[in-house]
Amino acid sequence: MGFFDKLKQGLTKTKEALSTQVNQVFKAFVKVDEELFEELEEALIMADIGVETSGYIIEELRDRVKTKHIKDGNEVKVELKEVISDILLEHSSEMKLDTTPSIILVIGVNGVGKTTSIGKMASYYKSQGKKVLLAAADTFRAAAIDQLDIWAKRAGCDIVKKQENSDPASVVFDACNAAKARGADVVICDTAGRLHNKKNLMAELAKISRVIERELPDSDKEILLVLDASTGQNAVSQASLFKEAADITGIILTKLDGTAKGGIVISISKSLQIPVKFVGVGEGTDDLQEFVPRDFARALFDDEEEDEANEENND
Repeated sequence: MGFFDKLKQGLTKTKEALSTQVNQVFKAFVKVDEELFEELEEALIMADIGVETSGYIIEELRDRVKTKHIKDGNEVKVELKEVISDILLEHSSEMKLDTTPSIILVIGVNGVGKTTSIGKMASYYKSQGKKVLLAAADTFRAAAIDQLDIWAKRAGCDIVKKQENSDPASVVFDACNAAKARGADVVICDTAGRLHNKKNLMAELAKISRVIERELPDSDKEILLVLDASTGQNAVSQASLFKEAADITGIILTKLDGTAKGGIVISISKSLQIPVKFVGVGEGTDDLQEFVPRDFARALFDDEEEDEANEENND
């Protein structure tokens, strides 16, 4: 099964929550009027896209319908897909890892799948022929160090680690120097997820960033926040708080396959102006992949009839 098929399968619950409600709205209204827009906005809000982002989508949809003189509901639906695609495409979802080494700093509260995501990312980049080095800088939990060590062995990559309660910045310092000495392409650093004390979190991340800037000043750096899709708008709130503490460059959204709240991808992209860069749609090692906005929009809205039509056109 290709990743698009996995994505489509993983978004089944979200699609039922969003696409089904949207389709019901279109079936209920013969003409395109204000009541249609109001019902659509309610359907978007109910699908965890959020009040602010849903409002933006409807206003944009109104403008397009007016400008293009659209009278048909099916054409409105096409425009709705385009508005959502445009939101997701507003910021690049591509990872910027052009230097050797490049650094990925991964943050997020405990329980969202942070360490697992790092392990899957390591496997992903290893499969691309890159030499990957992991840094176990979440030193406040021995379990996190042990778990990352297991993933390192599974992925077949090196790991830099120290004892529990060691200085996280010192682990990152050792990892930066090990990366230079061993010719690593990508260094992925785990960090502690302590959002409850934002002051300490900011100080810790600032110290780690200073170490990276000093040891690898010319390296590309991504700061990725891991969020659990199943927490819906709480994940958006979490992202907002982390954004205040760190210069986040992208989101890793986990557990999309088990939730109907995948609409938060759209909310995060619009309201926080942070691109989603990886999505997880299963438990398997290869079920975490780089995010492709148009694939997401297509998987979210396309129904079987449209898929069959596309296949016939491609034959």
